[in-house]
Amino acid sequence: MVYQPPAGARDLLPLDVAQKRWIEERLQQVFHRWGYHQIITSTLERMDTLMAGGAIQRSTVIQLQNSEDEDLGLRPELTASIARTAVTRMAGVTYPQRLYYTANVFQRTRELKHNRQQEFYQAGVELLGSGGLLADADILLLLANCLQSLGLQRWHLILGEAEITRSLLTAFPAHLQGKVRSAIADLDRITIDSLPLTDELKERARIMLDLRGNPADVLQKASSLGLDEPLQAAVNNLKALVELLYQSEKINTNLSHGTGMEIILDLSLIQTLDYYTGIVFEVVTDTGGQARVVGRGGRYDHLLELYHPQGENIPGIGFALLLEDLQQVLLSSSQLPQATPPINWLVVPEDESAYTAAFTHAKKLRDSKHIVRVEIDLGGRDVDEIRKSARDRSIAQIAWIKADGSTTIESAIGDQ
Repeated sequence: MVYQPPAGARDLLPLDVAQKRWIEERLQQVFHRWGYHQIITSTLERMDTLMAGGAIQRSTVIQLQNSEDEDLGLRPELTASIARTAVTRMAGVTYPQRLYYTANVFQRTRELKHNRQQEFYQAGVELLGSGGLLADADILLLLANCLQSLGLQRWHLILGEAEITRSLLTAFPAHLQGKVRSAIADLDRITIDSLPLTDELKERARIMLDLRGNPADVLQKASSLGLDEPLQAAVNNLKALVELLYQSEKINTNLSHGTGMEIILDLSLIQTLDYYTGIVFEVVTDTGGQARVVGRGGRYDHLLELYHPQGENIPGIGFALLLEDLQQVLLSSSQLPQATPPINWLVVPEDESAYTAAFTHAKKLRDSKHIVRVEIDLGGRDVDEIRKSARDRSIAQIAWIKADGSTTIESAIGDQ
């Protein structure tokens, strides 16, 4: 019998872990510099928490049940869990709150064939208690700084606005809005043309499909759709946001710390989570001609009130970076560790009487101010086998220990 992990699960081998930690450590340094504090929430949540008032589909959650017959699930994302924690466990805190996480999430996909992955790793932030232009710009500049810290090249910020997109869909018959929305999300012109819509509505759907590209052009097209005052205000806010981001980018570039941000405005961008109320965005990379989404996020100004005991409205915005996708993109740049950290010392007791002295010497090496990786040879090999094994594993030095504690140091690498 061949033992495998469950369908959809994935084992991370030591090199995978080393590369994942390389990414996480750099992201955490950025989070700290921007004033964010780490939060850890439960992997297991009640289904009513995970569904965020219906904003997350039950079918996407891997469900469980406990002995009390409670409906439980594995978190498909972190925002709902952090929102629940913030208003129930952090009552009375001063806002804004800046929180970050590195965690695994579980997402049931509709396509279960071919062991489709269902467990993923993410790192992200949530900025709670602040709305408006400045907070939106702050979170996007933080996102750019994160990508810069990883040395990510050739990436685009795809920026949309959930309220504008949602409102534009209301012009379509209620029973067809779902199909129109899916077709727009998939950039599917064939479906649009085949739907039982008037010529005017089909043209409107095609215009929505084309609301993607240079921000100035897209904003001009959007304004031509005859938007009402609130929607035109949202368009104006997008324009101000783009201008603020570009001006900040220009200043950062002059300081030799440019973010490399390139913005594509996309008012057809529809996220799978329905709790977004303002800007939504994705980070898309282009490596070897293949586009890959490595992060996404948006504004959610009504999510926290779902969990608040008094229904208080607390705005929020955040993003999640997809660590496995980032790892795949960065592999081609040779920045990630190409091997697990080498062992610095192999401590070898020369016979049974030297066991105590060997453990004592190994402890002395490990007590260094810096991390020193030390192994004890566990016996069963002759001298030549020990030396060959040390060379094969790139162990730097061998310490041969006698019973009286005297030590002979040998450079294993130098013997190659």
